[in-house]
Amino acid sequence: MPRSEPPSAEQRAAERYEVAWQVDCETEDTFLFASITNISQMGIFVRSDSPLAVGTFVNLSFAPGRGTESFFMRGQVRWVNRIKVFGENINPGMGIMFIDMNRDDRERLVAAIRTIAYLRRDPPTN
Repeated sequence: MPRSEPPSAEQRAAERYEVAWQVDCETEDTFLFASITNISQMGIFVRSDSPLAVGTFVNLSFAPGRGTESFFMRGQVRWVNRIKVFGENINPGMGIMFIDMNRDDRERLVAAIRTIAYLRRDPPTN
């Protein structure tokens, strides 16, 4: 069920990894060019001062890097982190859960995330 606030770390089903990727988010009547700030096998967090409403279905287009084949996926806004006028919300945006993912996209996404995890792990000490 969609929620209006971010899930706690204990509620997340998959580990998230920090990224800085561009993403196009498109609905029937809205087009948003934004940034993905973290990703998991289940979804992404999109940084935006004007997040879409919870429950909104969105078409996503993003690539992990230059020369990498783009992902074209469908998602649903599950929660929103709104700007707080007099608060200290430095990370406004929306959590989007992937839906209707085909097998090839899931395998490519898992491979991209494993690459991120591998590159970011601590080097072995001798």
